[in-house]
Amino acid sequence: MRKKIELLVLLLALAGIYTVSRNLEKYVQSDQVKSEQERKMDLVVIDSGHGGSDPGKVGINEVLEKDINLKISKQVEKELKNKGYQVVMTREKDQMLAGETSGNSKIQDMKARVDLINEKAPGLAVSIHQNSYHEEEIHGAQVFYYSHSAEGHTAAKLMQQALLGADSENTRQEKANDTYYLLRRTQVPTIIVECGFLSNQQEAELLAGKDYQKKIAKAIATGIDEYLRNAADGT
Repeated sequence: MRKKIELLVLLLALAGIYTVSRNLEKYVQSDQVKSEQERKMDLVVIDSGHGGSDPGKVGINEVLEKDINLKISKQVEKELKNKGYQVVMTREKDQMLAGETSGNSKIQDMKARVDLINEKAPGLAVSIHQNSYHEEEIHGAQVFYYSHSAEGHTAAKLMQQALLGADSENTRQEKANDTYYLLRRTQVPTIIVECGFLSNQQEAELLAGKDYQKKIAKAIATGIDEYLRNAADGT
């Protein structure tokens, strides 16, 4: 009788472990669930980070991240359209996606960005940002992707390589992340491109200039194009 009880307890424990693992698998897979058949592979969503009352980082040269994000995003849009892609911008002027006076406007803004990306179901979503660090010498563009997204990793790797077109001496590598809201909540491959460090004097000056903005936008568009072409070819 005792052995039967022990066996029953063991079976229940195994069943519990199986259920938890299945639920965990479902959770991980549910973060980015749209297949290529469900996505518009000729469509790209470009998310210009921050805006309105949310300036983002403030550069060592007093430039605002939100302004640089928008300028680079518009250049990326232009480059992609020249390549034949459809482009949806999360914002096209200096504004938040949520009402400035609404409660928790930052949270509502992020939710609105995620909702737009999920609704449009693009082949890829790219969020444009600028970085900052307390050590001024740190510099270089870097790409972030969701830890549990194989396609996001592929896109980030290709993008990191493409960014060498703007700065051939950049040694930064793409980086996984499982905490950024935008990466966790979007249902399509999404990457965040940190174009450089506004806390670095030289890089901040470059990022504030039209020539470098065009240069890095071209590199970003190249990375997007390469990812979507490879996806279309099944490679």
